[in-house]
Amino acid sequence: MPAVARAAAILRLLSRSQAPLGVHAIARSLGLVPSTCLHILRALAVEELVSFDPETKRYALSSGIVALARGMLRRDPFSNLVQPVLDRLSGRHGVTAIGIEVTSLEHIVVVAISRPGQALRLQADVGSRYPALVSASGRCIAAFGGYPWKEIESRFRAVRWDNPPTLAEWRADVEATRLVGYAVDEGRYIAGVTVITAPVMPRGRMSHGLVVLGVSEQLRRIGHTFIGEELASEAAILSRQLEDA
Repeated sequence: MPAVARAAAILRLLSRSQAPLGVHAIARSLGLVPSTCLHILRALAVEELVSFDPETKRYALSSGIVALARGMLRRDPFSNLVQPVLDRLSGRHGVTAIGIEVTSLEHIVVVAISRPGQALRLQADVGSRYPALVSASGRCIAAFGGYPWKEIESRFRAVRWDNPPTLAEWRADVEATRLVGYAVDEGRYIAGVTVITAPVMPRGRMSHGLVVLGVSEQLRRIGHTFIGEELASEAAILSRQLEDA
């Protein structure tokens, strides 16, 4: 594993951890030699990407990570364009609205989010990463991402669901998504939660997405088709704006 990949793995591990971690815990989790792990951690600390507590001998992410993320988001046209859209969707329907970036067939990343006061609280915030093929977003990526089906199928089998569809059911959902331009996941990924996603495709291939999620009963009352078509319309506008950016 090259040094940069090791450093990235350490940063991701620390970002997922609920508490600071020691060298041996980090090395054990990532299969690294402790001395190599320590060397990388010290380099990351010098760059202010991790902090070190001399009393507990443990490491945690540092504010330098936030500075890097803010710099990226300031220069990311999608993050700037999507936030007003998310705020409108969230305020109009009382749901959580999220803007995602498709980084690969492995992961999606939350780059913007808007919540009403009484929104369903999920473990999602700017910077959160999820498996790319999960839920409604995954159906959109499979339909509009331009990836080979064999690769999609392999990744799909690793996704964890509360109520998992069969591969045949999921593929039928992907084809339906391709036809209507948005995807709906009602309780498959998380029981009792509905997720609706529309793809943002500035060059004919999904690079980002608009996501709305809420309690299934609430979204059923509003109407899946109503929200889906609204998301698809907003996503089409964003796609054109990104092409011009």
